[in-house]
Amino acid sequence: MDPFQKRLKYRKIKAAFLKGLCIASMLTALVFLIVLLGTIIRDGMGFLNWSFITNFPSRIPANAGIQSALMGSIWLIVMTSIIAIPVGISASIYLEEFGRKNFLSKLIDINISNLAGVPSIVYGILGLTIFVRWFNLERSILSGALTMSLLILPSIIIVSREAIRAVPDSMRYAALALGATRWQMVKDHVLPAALPGFMTGIILAISRAIGETAPLLIIGALGFVAFNPQGLRDSFTVLPIQIFNWASRPQPEFHQLAASGIIVLLIVLLAMNFLAIYIRQRFSQENKR
Repeated sequence: MDPFQKRLKYRKIKAAFLKGLCIASMLTALVFLIVLLGTIIRDGMGFLNWSFITNFPSRIPANAGIQSALMGSIWLIVMTSIIAIPVGISASIYLEEFGRKNFLSKLIDINISNLAGVPSIVYGILGLTIFVRWFNLERSILSGALTMSLLILPSIIIVSREAIRAVPDSMRYAALALGATRWQMVKDHVLPAALPGFMTGIILAISRAIGETAPLLIIGALGFVAFNPQGLRDSFTVLPIQIFNWASRPQPEFHQLAASGIIVLLIVLLAMNFLAIYIRQRFSQENKR
């Protein structure tokens, strides 16, 4: 057998081994995920009913509910989206379409990439210092939304820039050749084509924000709230903090309540993801026409 055939045979064996290793790793992770979800569903279905959704937290497990935490999470995610999504997409448009490529832009790129990897608790300390103390916003929904906006902004900017880069230059040149201004070219051609990519970044960012606990604990989100927030300056709690509060108690009934809260959190997260995926698919189909 010549040396080429030997190397080819060795490469095929190595490729088969790596493929088997990847499949085994995937199946192992999938088994653990199924077992984890099965355990949560088994423990949480006993308390999961309409009263659990409509009742407020209570020291009596049979009367405990998740309404205040659910409403706090909705308030927080809505306000975070309103703040972070326009800022992140606007920043990505400017950096890709209008900003000059120089030393300052490279420095901004490096800092955005570094900020995307900063631990979430650091953003909590930053939010406590700036929004709670300097701006005197107290431990409110507005402070939490601004803190979470800082947390997810780097991710939105990075993914949105990649979506803009994926738009073919021929589309830009065609719009400019027909007399469109640079802003008209971006608004009417680049943004619609990049919108599915934007939605991917938003899905990932919001999914991260809805499950974060450390930054909100740092800025002072409460562990027990028996009322729904009525405004941006009200105190609040969120689903992960309420789940943590129940899970830290010694009584097994509260552990079952925590499992029910996890199921509700997963349902909210999946509903938001399905909505974003639907919007992305719809615009993708319109762009193909």
